[in-house]
Amino acid sequence: MPFIRRLPSLLVLPLCAALLSMAPRAHAQADYPSRPVRLIVPIAAGQATDILARLVAEQLSRSLGQPFVVENKAGAGTTIGTDFVAKAAPDGYTLLMATSAGFAAAPALYAKLPYDPVRDFAPVSNVGLVIQTLVASRDAPFDTLPQFIAKAKGGSMSYASAGNGSTSHLATEMFLHQAGLQAVHVPFKGAAEAQPQLIGGQVQFMFDALPAVLPQVRAGKLKVIGVGSAQRTPLLPEAPTLAEQGLKGFEAVGWIGLAAPAKTPDAVLDKLNQAVHRALATPEMQERLKTLSFTPAADTREHFGRFIAAEIGKWGQAAKNARIAPQ
Repeated sequence: MPFIRRLPSLLVLPLCAALLSMAPRAHAQADYPSRPVRLIVPIAAGQATDILARLVAEQLSRSLGQPFVVENKAGAGTTIGTDFVAKAAPDGYTLLMATSAGFAAAPALYAKLPYDPVRDFAPVSNVGLVIQTLVASRDAPFDTLPQFIAKAKGGSMSYASAGNGSTSHLATEMFLHQAGLQAVHVPFKGAAEAQPQLIGGQVQFMFDALPAVLPQVRAGKLKVIGVGSAQRTPLLPEAPTLAEQGLKGFEAVGWIGLAAPAKTPDAVLDKLNQAVHRALATPEMQERLKTLSFTPAADTREHFGRFIAAEIGKWGQAAKNARIAPQ
């Protein structure tokens, strides 16, 4: 009987201790961020992803009252910086500028990827889309997708890419598979090396990011056969989508978003998500994104997570279609 009378006090003590231990964590989450935040960019400084990251960091610093400091950790197709964040403390003070290369394509390209893009990360929000665009030389004998398909079925065609396993390579393979076409792949060391060959007619077509081709399109050196987004882009409203020209459901976009290590508290993730939405809604940010040829893409944490999972499947299938063996 004495044991029964003592039982409530034995339960109360651990409960009080648990509540006391939770209080500092809850307070820390409510005050987040209380010190500078590191924003890891897995790409070298000066590239489009880095520029976008610095714009986001500037806006988050203003919104949340603490510096968001960009750190570039480039290499191995963005996997070095991505892995660094995967192994960081899940406290919201180390974040990742996540990319489609490191999350969607890398699982199909690397046999021993040191992280799992779904298990090891907590999605915060998508930020910007980079539309893959089907372009050809201005002198190419086709202007629309039906004309392109007729030409491709009538003879051999070759296409340029930014390299084996690059987004431009995988987007082309995705396109060829869905259109039921074949073409010879001519890989180059980056889009900057590939474009002159396309302009000169040494290859017939290429998929590349809209920001990369837009200057040549506006200069009249390249023409757009179709854009890979689901809807026409306000960045080039006269260019039809490939889907509306008959390739139903086709969508090929690169993307850049914000992610945190797995197990980061929900309160922190929600605060970051709300801050991203506020940032992308400002006229200043929208104008800067337009200048960089990014399409704003803020969404919910849940939707971004589902989007990442679907992208892994889509780009993985494109790699299989291209017979790319993981290295």
